[in-house]
Amino acid sequence: MPPRQKSLTRGGWKAFLLSALLHAAIVAVAVFAWKYWKRGPEPVQTLAIDATLVDESALKPAKPASNPEPPPPEPVPTPEPEPEPAPPPEEQGPPKPDPAEIERKQEELKRKEELQKREEDQKQEQLRLDAEKKRLETEKEREAEKKAAAKAAADKAAADRKRTEDAAAKKRADDAAAKKAADEKARLAREAELRRSLEAEERGRALQNSDEANRWHAQIVARIQRAWIRPPSAQPGISCTVLVTQVPGGEVTSVRVESCSGGDAALRESVEAAVLRASPLPSPPDPALFERNLELTFAPTS
Repeated sequence: MPPRQKSLTRGGWKAFLLSALLHAAIVAVAVFAWKYWKRGPEPVQTLAIDATLVDESALKPAKPASNPEPPPPEPVPTPEPEPEPAPPPEEQGPPKPDPAEIERKQEELKRKEELQKREEDQKQEQLRLDAEKKRLETEKEREAEKKAAAKAAADKAAADRKRTEDAAAKKRADDAAAKKAADEKARLAREAELRRSLEAEERGRALQNSDEANRWHAQIVARIQRAWIRPPSAQPGISCTVLVTQVPGGEVTSVRVESCSGGDAALRESVEAAVLRASPLPSPPDPALFERNLELTFAPTS
């Protein structure tokens, strides 16, 4: 049952009880009045007098001779007879209630009930309004708490996002700075290596054109010539350009005849085989003269 309907039912029961109590009081008053009227007035109690008649002569004293005769006594009044009791009043029923009075009382009771009902309705309405007001206030408080929590979460998220963005920006800046420094270091290293290579190349060229380099190359060519087996197709005055790759220690890793005059494929194969048989090649007198890639001119004299 809804709260309003329940409160109205409770108010109806209260009104019914009040109405029943009022009717019971009216009936009790009517019964009491009827009993009082039926009993009637209390009878009047009479007092009985017991008296004896006395002869007047017996009451007279003896007359003295010398005194005159006294006057005769007054006669004793005769007592009145007792009054007969009044007949009891005829029994009558209780007085009939006045219809106008009954209607007036019913109207008054009805007005009281209506007033009571209005007061109860107003009370219930006030309770409903108070509950609704409290509910609205609670909802407002909850809404405010939700907004505050959402704002706090948004602020925290914004702060976290800003910290993340700042950290990312700092990392990018650090990475950029590190990359710039690494690039600068690599550039400087490349420049230094280039300078060293240029210097080594210049030094190598200088060494290659030196007498020591020429003597070392002559020693290598002489060893290859000693290891060469002249093919039958080789003609006098042959000259071949040979590219040789070696490792420190003189071990030959590859050999290729670039060009050859006065010969055929058999001559080329014989020269390459001679280079491989001459490995390891003689070491330079100065380690600075060492060349990994050698370009030799093979021109046997016999």
